Amino acid sequence: MDQEQRPGRRTLLGAAAALGAGAVVLGGGAGTAAAATAAPVAQGRGGGTGGGSYKDLPVPTVIGHRGACGYRPEHTLGSYQFALDNGADVIEQDVVPTKDGHLVCRHENDITATTDVASRPEFASRKTTKTVDGEAHTGWFTEDFTLAELKTLRAKERIPGNRQHNTLYDGVWQVPTFEEVLKWADEQGRKRGRRIWLHVETKHPTYFRKAGLGLEERLAKLLRRYNRSGRNGYTFLQSFEPSSLQRLGRLGVDCPKVLLLDDLTTQPWDFVEAKDPRKVADLITPAGLKWVSGFAQGIGPWLNLIIPRDKNDKLTKPTTLVRDAHAAGLILHPYTMRNENSFLPADFRRGTDPNAYGDALAAFKTYFATGIDGIFSDNCDTAVLARDAFRKA
Repeated sequence: MDQEQRPGRRTLLGAAAALGAGAVVLGGGAGTAAAATAAPVAQGRGGGTGGGSYKDLPVPTVIGHRGACGYRPEHTLGSYQFALDNGADVIEQDVVPTKDGHLVCRHENDITATTDVASRPEFASRKTTKTVDGEAHTGWFTEDFTLAELKTLRAKERIPGNRQHNTLYDGVWQVPTFEEVLKWADEQGRKRGRRIWLHVETKHPTYFRKAGLGLEERLAKLLRRYNRSGRNGYTFLQSFEPSSLQRLGRLGVDCPKVLLLDDLTTQPWDFVEAKDPRKVADLITPAGLKWVSGFAQGIGPWLNLIIPRDKNDKLTKPTTLVRDAHAAGLILHPYTMRNENSFLPADFRRGTDPNAYGDALAAFKTYFATGIDGIFSDNCDTAVLARDAFRKA
């Protein structure tokens, strides 16, 4: 999760270090399942039962964005483990398919920046240019690799210019399949005496359906296999495309669903394909939110939809989105909080190094004060510390 389909979004994210402190980047087997289901349930930190309902989670809920990618290369078992060990209530996965139809965890199907594929001469001929959701990308793509081939690659840090310390872990982990993550979550659940919450995003679902690699059926099958497809299955499902969440519902997957929302002027890609004129600005009106509540239990808005920034990247007055979403019966899981100056609102930057930490604790508390129900963060330990201090206050 971050929605990075707007032209230049991914380019901007990778270039944050070069832009300086004034730049802000926008915006990521049956037996085993039965054993995990039988595990005792711990008391939730929010004072709830700790059961499988999202209403039992602590509020604000801390969601480990791509695991703990502020500290480990994103979407690796090492990143997921670090997030879980450091207090995240829910761990996020983005899923994309391989050529032979396996779901793997990558933020994008373009794996150029997140694996060592570019250094592998045996795959040099696979480099190509593709248009994904209207944006051209040149590199290597998961749908051009079998799972066996993908497993020969090693994961690496996506934005080393910002997070040079994470390059220490380049090459340590493989690209995990989503099923491997489900098994990992079951194992961790047995060790901890409670099931582990996941937050799973379908990436570019219309694009993959047109390529004959529909995500939803594959995802539904795995969720059922690991006892996660029900209303209390310890799993959120998320997508920037409403039709993907609706399709999952028609497949009988009853997990709480979260519609992700980009900037006001953008459109979900399935709307573009269907020539639906509505934009995000239409979906966050009371009427739009009522429509969303017909198939989802929450929204995941870009943080600037909660508190806009002015021309100097300083925060302005909060919008009514939190109030309006709650009135429609929807929870809010906005994205994404990061500790580095280059990603923070100007109000909370400290010093001139864009990659140094700013006053992220104060930023978290400012967003929590709007009444959001959770937040995606690359730095789950900071988020938990800020959340606990906020709740005490």
